[in-house]
Amino acid sequence: MSVDLRRRTVSLVGRNPAATAPVGRLTPDGTGWIGAHGGAGVSTLAGLLGGADLGCRWPDPDRAEPARVFLVARTHASGLQAASQTLNAMREGRHPSGMELVALVLVADAPGSLPRALLNRVRVLRSVAPVQRIPWITEWRLGEQPRRLPRQVDLLDRQLRELGVAQ
Repeated sequence: MSVDLRRRTVSLVGRNPAATAPVGRLTPDGTGWIGAHGGAGVSTLAGLLGGADLGCRWPDPDRAEPARVFLVARTHASGLQAASQTLNAMREGRHPSGMELVALVLVADAPGSLPRALLNRVRVLRSVAPVQRIPWITEWRLGEQPRRLPRQVDLLDRQLRELGVAQ
């Protein structure tokens, strides 16, 4: 069964629809990480900070996955577009009942400041959801862990601990 975040389609090919109808519910325990697009940084953040790596899909009530989620996107134009589309799908209610967005986490796609056009897009996203930005971390690109994490990652870790998710 596959779920598409933007269209909320469920593939039931070769299945009995009655047998695949959602019967579970999302759990209030834990936190999930959802990628607005592939390569957003979901696996890195889930591995580092804890929580469920949900890939690029909504949490599944049948698996009792976490109701509280962080949406993750990169700060390049297509990443911010994907975040916008996913937030719009949430606004329209095309997500599992009971799902709660904790924050949009924007992971830098390059070192340095964002160009004005992308910064303006971040401001728009910030007007509809809490946003946390993670700066460029060269060590992650090399598959290594930094000696010291940036304060933005520490703040995200603190927020997870307040939600009851500890690594």
